[in-house]
Amino acid sequence: LEAVTDGLTGLANRRHFDRLLSRQVKEAEERSAPLCLIMCDIDHFKRINDSWGHPVGDQVIRYVASAIQAAAQKPACGARYGGEEFALLLPRTDIDAGKAIADELLRRVRARTLSRKSSGELIGHITISAGVALLRPGERAEALLRRADAALYEAKRAGRDRVICESESCAAA
Repeated sequence: LEAVTDGLTGLANRRHFDRLLSRQVKEAEERSAPLCLIMCDIDHFKRINDSWGHPVGDQVIRYVASAIQAAAQKPACGARYGGEEFALLLPRTDIDAGKAIADELLRRVRARTLSRKSSGELIGHITISAGVALLRPGERAEALLRRADAALYEAKRAGRDRVICESESCAAA
């Protein structure tokens, strides 16, 4: 179990996610089925760690991971991609449905006011930014990942706490 699971979050780890992504890309191609990828990360995470310390940072990561877990209904797979970055692989999901899932994920994360368990001190609301990409015919896993990641960085540049799709075919916000 440890070889495929991230110890902090219980989500799939990066290695497992990379293998699964390759498999899902192949399967989507064989079945001519859509495959959507959401990349997201926690906004201003360094500030959280600097202000509250790493134990609180870890709790924030676990909190976001639990929201991703809730959004990752089978056959979807949520993964901790690195540090405070996450991936959500959505087989048989088109770009509009992928954007709707990402929007719901942002709402879910933003909904709770977090506080420090030990003291009750208010940490506040956590937000995430997300990029959504749809597999293109004949595309490799790395290219899909690059486009979802580029959309994520566009969401951060556009002010954070938002979803950006990698193409204009995405439903109007």
